[in-house]
Amino acid sequence: MAKKFRRIGVLTSGGDAPGMNAALRAVTRAALAKDVEVMGIYKGYKGLVHPQLKRFTARDVSNIISRGGTALYSDRCHEFKEEEGMQKAIQTCRENEIDGIIAIGGDGTFRGATDLSIRGIPTIGIPATIDNDIASTEYTIGFDTAVNTAINLIDRLRDTCESHARCNVVEIMGRNAGWVTVEAGIATGASAIIINEVEFDEDKVISQIIESKKNNKRNFIVCIAEGVPALLKDPQYSEKFAKRFQEKTGIETKFVRPAHVLRGGDPSLRDRMIATQMGSEAVRLLLEGKSDLVVGVRDGNITPTDINYALKLDRMYKGTLAEGDLDSYTAEQVAEMKAYCEKRREKIRNLYQIAYEMAH
Repeated sequence: MAKKFRRIGVLTSGGDAPGMNAALRAVTRAALAKDVEVMGIYKGYKGLVHPQLKRFTARDVSNIISRGGTALYSDRCHEFKEEEGMQKAIQTCRENEIDGIIAIGGDGTFRGATDLSIRGIPTIGIPATIDNDIASTEYTIGFDTAVNTAINLIDRLRDTCESHARCNVVEIMGRNAGWVTVEAGIATGASAIIINEVEFDEDKVISQIIESKKNNKRNFIVCIAEGVPALLKDPQYSEKFAKRFQEKTGIETKFVRPAHVLRGGDPSLRDRMIATQMGSEAVRLLLEGKSDLVVGVRDGNITPTDINYALKLDRMYKGTLAEGDLDSYTAEQVAEMKAYCEKRREKIRNLYQIAYEMAH
């Protein structure tokens, strides 16, 4: 028989993402509808190590579905990575009679969630990051809003590029993933897109744009993902690229880095809807006695995945597996994980190919 839940906690951790508040609202209201109390935990895991909690009512989450950021705030907590800090967090849960936790955030948030689960606090994770870089889910809360923010910004840049026959080099957030960059680039008709997942030939791109200029094209947009290897080696790569681009093409070129602008703003319809669905599903799973799961999107459906499996799959996709990470999985499971990662890589390569075709 599933454990009877009287009170659950909810926190947001890691980088903020539009839709986090919608997820918070959904978790709170779904739990209250089932006569389960909700404790809002402020500043992520730090709010458990150094208690900052508040009992939430439906009123506390009214009118936040349309707000960006996170009403619970977010913070880094190095103490939580140590056993002493984790035990403080467990003690906070015990003292406040919290029977389970729903953690909203990225892969770091999920590592914290599984640490709680191992120590007896049932936990469910909800993926929220604009980067869409959690391999176990096809979609993360905040991604759609971030892409639309990038699109709106680039559309405006294009207007002035057309007026003055210029180019704008735009560096776009996304950590090591190129999802925001490639989708925003396709949607705005970028002349070139540079992402970590596909090899890039700078000279070839410049030659192609010179040809486009000869055919009387006046405006050019080049989108660069912040996680490309060149940027990881040299944080000023994009700015230097813009200068080289102008020198080699004769096109006046400006550099733009929207940075954290992409993390803010009112969430889109898609982010509000998926956040609400994920929040409701997370509560259902937790109250059914499930734990150590992350709610994600697979084949278009809201689907739970074991957190440890999700973390290993993520490391496999990103090439950061450590020795022994896959020892607990069968050969069939490892093959399935590899096939899934390749499918995800193929998807972004296909998008890149579409972008390339559309630019010529």
